[in-house]
Amino acid sequence: MSTVPAGETRLHRILRLTHLWMGAGLLIPLVAIGLSGTILTFNHEIADLTAPPGFAATTHGEPRALSELLRAAQPFAPEGSNLTMIVLPEERTDPTIVRFQRRGAQGPGGIHQVMMDPVTLKVLGSGPFSNDGFMRIMHQLHGSLLITGGTGREIVGWLGVVMLALGVSGLIMWWPKTKQALAAAFKVTRGVRGFRLHRELHGALGIWSWLVFIVVSFSGVYIAFPNVTGNMIRAVFPAGEARVNLNTVTVQPVPGTQPIGIDEAARLAIAAVPDTRVWTARYPARPDQPYRFGLIRPGHEHGQPAAQVAVDPWKGTVIGALDPRTFTIGESIMAWQRGLHAGEGAGWIWKILVALSGLLPLVFGITGIAMWLNRRRARRNIAQQTVTQGVR
Repeated sequence: MSTVPAGETRLHRILRLTHLWMGAGLLIPLVAIGLSGTILTFNHEIADLTAPPGFAATTHGEPRALSELLRAAQPFAPEGSNLTMIVLPEERTDPTIVRFQRRGAQGPGGIHQVMMDPVTLKVLGSGPFSNDGFMRIMHQLHGSLLITGGTGREIVGWLGVVMLALGVSGLIMWWPKTKQALAAAFKVTRGVRGFRLHRELHGALGIWSWLVFIVVSFSGVYIAFPNVTGNMIRAVFPAGEARVNLNTVTVQPVPGTQPIGIDEAARLAIAAVPDTRVWTARYPARPDQPYRFGLIRPGHEHGQPAAQVAVDPWKGTVIGALDPRTFTIGESIMAWQRGLHAGEGAGWIWKILVALSGLLPLVFGITGIAMWLNRRRARRNIAQQTVTQGVR
């Protein structure tokens, strides 16, 4: 969002050229990430529209016990598969999803899902987890530019760093030199054409969308590099007590003891974080793994941080609980990054702003290249006029 004032300083010239060539040189992947992000912002709405008839759970009432859901889903599980996860509805019309992993199969391609009404236990659908289709391609394009392995994810993460650099350099170049120019810098002058039109549009659009652009770009970097960016956040907002990493915590099997069932484990989890209900339940894949629960409170919106609890199935004790209500500032910032990036958890206004931010790389690319072409054309005309005058 560069404005190019007359008599620009050397610093502004360096920033302008860096800003220009970073944006122009990486325009195609930045546009691909942005447009796919806009589509993915409405991922759940698109899924609801494309769901087959009869997929919604329409029965009113409390969901059945987790053990009952498992028993109802088990006959539809492929032979030689293990239970991995139960996802209960966030909204009344959502089905319960029970997931099984085929033994020896890795990744999403080995997952089999059973969808059912959580109240009547009626099975609404059963089949492999979809690993193809348009939305899956959008996920892969946005997350890895369709590059397999961790390389694509790292590239996208570094492109997020580039977008942060573009946002910061653009703000520096946009910043008006005088108070009188400040108000004009937020708008496009009526009737302007050519270079000035693209410059003012680039700058005004950039400043009005700057905060959303920076938040979405930073959250994308966080998702790609959670350890590095997490340490940066902790350095600015020191965390309180050390927290148990519930994704990696292990338990010690007790010989001669039967592990507690999933219903008892869920009861212990809810007791550890009162006024919640089970949203997700991860079943232990190995004897040294705990039950892991995601818990939500009434009024929870998809994308908001959920409470997490790990339960030792051998001792029947809670070994770790993370409640968003007790998070430090740094922990809250980290917990919100995925929701903010996806346009979830903060209402429809934020969702629409995030969706629109995905269009910014394309608009900035068009206006930025137009400014460069106009400037180049002007210089060429001046050079020709100089030659013509010299001949005369």
